[in-house]
Amino acid sequence: MAMTKPRGRIVPVLLSGGTGTRLWPLSRETCPKQLLALLGENSLLQQTALRVDDPLLFADPLVIANSEHRFAIGEQLRAVGVSHPTIVLEPFGRNTAPAVTIAALLASETDPDAVILAMPVDHWVRDRAAFRAAVSAGVKAARHGRFVLFGLRPSGPETGFGYIRMGGALDASSPIRNVAGFVEKPDLVTVERLLACDEHLWNSGIFLLPVRRFIDELAHREPEVLAACRKALAGATRDLDFLRLDAGAFEACPSISLDYAVMEKTDNAVVLPAAFDWNDVGSWSALWSMADKDTAGNVVVGDAVVEDASGCYVHGDGQLVAALGVEDLVIATSPDVVLVTSRKRDQDVGKLVERLKANGHRSATQTHSVHRPWGYYQSIHSGERFQVKRITVNPGAKLSLQKHYHRAEHWVVVNGTAIVTRDDEEILLRENESVFVPLGCMHRLENPGKVPLNLIEVQSGAYLGEDDIVRVQDIYDRV
Repeated sequence: MAMTKPRGRIVPVLLSGGTGTRLWPLSRETCPKQLLALLGENSLLQQTALRVDDPLLFADPLVIANSEHRFAIGEQLRAVGVSHPTIVLEPFGRNTAPAVTIAALLASETDPDAVILAMPVDHWVRDRAAFRAAVSAGVKAARHGRFVLFGLRPSGPETGFGYIRMGGALDASSPIRNVAGFVEKPDLVTVERLLACDEHLWNSGIFLLPVRRFIDELAHREPEVLAACRKALAGATRDLDFLRLDAGAFEACPSISLDYAVMEKTDNAVVLPAAFDWNDVGSWSALWSMADKDTAGNVVVGDAVVEDASGCYVHGDGQLVAALGVEDLVIATSPDVVLVTSRKRDQDVGKLVERLKANGHRSATQTHSVHRPWGYYQSIHSGERFQVKRITVNPGAKLSLQKHYHRAEHWVVVNGTAIVTRDDEEILLRENESVFVPLGCMHRLENPGKVPLNLIEVQSGAYLGEDDIVRVQDIYDRV
């Protein structure tokens, strides 16, 4: 379980447990917003990792992640050159305090005097140099035992953020202030009052923490959290490149945020007014505010067109969106969902998701594309006793050796090359070639090429659920 030795460098902790329901339908539990390229070519996760890609200042990153996203996270980090992360898998979410506690305990194993930089990966920061400068400015206070928060000067009356009230200066030569209090997502009247006194900053949710002092404080404030996290780490197991926490021990851990567990109770918290641009990308209006707009204030992304519209965010994915004569709307489409709301109400999109969950609707949590460690598949059409899928297999990847009790499958290669194992046969398929896999047949699909393999799968049978898979061998340890 030992991490790469920090040798005095800051240990970045990438917190990747959120689901981003306010950006539904793009962001869902199976593919949350941190894995999406919402602002630029890289995902928010990749942008966060690159922000701390400075070997003189930072050690290799430690990622606390949802188990379901492990392969996507590993692949995205490799794609941007992050080759030695420690990826810790939570069996289920328990908020930020347990996640940061796990990170602190791991960092302390190799350096009891380590300092960790805990960052949600679904945030956006434009200027990496300004961010690193702020971290460098705060690390001295952290090494002296302070819990350093990063606050941003408000640019407007934002009700979706938490606020920090600044106290007196830490010392005469430092811009760092003591924390006098917190206000969590206030209403508009309260926000306007806070901004009038010029003593409040947005709470970025980014923390510099000395692990020795933090663990001691946690033992005093939330001993149940600390005890459960110690047990979860003691029972952790290796799963390929991942460290999987013990599920039974972690289940007993209270679900609580770092702010509530420690920061709002401690006398040790300080805040650094930071100069970097920041946004938590928590809503469609946040995306609208950061994106380039036309002369009427519209943001148009993807397959969409607007006419005589103003102040709208229009996102077309999978179907054309046409907006005429409307103002201040969010219109976001995916292959299976259309969302229409006013920008003023976009903070409440999560309520729709909760209602869909209560009704058992798959779109609340599942995307149209279902990602697997070998690639992904999309359901194209389904009917009585049949289903049609598009399957994409990454270069060099292979599905498990498996069989089905209730369905047969027919594969047609659209492009790429496939090696198909069918009982004792091994069949090479090229573009426009096909193979039939009978019910009960032991089979495997592999892409031996250097380009993605795309094929159409037609399933037929009495039961077509994803749980009708009996795996015999699997390079991803899913047997």
